[in-house]
Amino acid sequence: MASEAGCHNPDDWELINIDGFVCKRKKRPRLEPAVAAPPPPDPEAERKHRLERRKRALLKLRERYLEEISRWELLSNTLTAMEQNATTQSMERQELHPTTSSDGASSSGEPSAADSSRRRLVDDLLSQVEAQEAIIGCVSNLCDVAEGLCSAQEERLKQQLIDLPIWVPSPHELMAALGDDDQ
Repeated sequence: MASEAGCHNPDDWELINIDGFVCKRKKRPRLEPAVAAPPPPDPEAERKHRLERRKRALLKLRERYLEEISRWELLSNTLTAMEQNATTQSMERQELHPTTSSDGASSSGEPSAADSSRRRLVDDLLSQVEAQEAIIGCVSNLCDVAEGLCSAQEERLKQQLIDLPIWVPSPHELMAALGDDDQ
């Protein structure tokens, strides 16, 4: 009966709320207040610790910003180099191909240096196109050979499946073929 009195004692139980779910549980024994409570922190040590954490966080942030700035500088330098390269190439093209006003004056009958440079440029472009065409033809031939090899392998695999004794019309022949494989 003493145990029943302990179970029904309302002082031994406590109500708790766990995310909206209310339930009862036995009270836990409380620790002594002097043992449970840690000593109060030193305010000066706490301030120094907080300043160190802040300093470390700011140094990490500074390093990340410096890395990002270096990446942006690299991209910027690459872009300016590309722009300079494009302007030098356009200047070279303009030197190779004078403006159309000089073409009108030289079209009277004599072939000029600009015409010969244009012909060389057209010939170079034509040879590049022919080389690309040859490469495309070689790759196309290699693709045809690979496709033929794949088709032959597929046919061999199909033939192996077709030659299985399962497809034999007679069950007796199937049993005989299965018996022959085991021996």
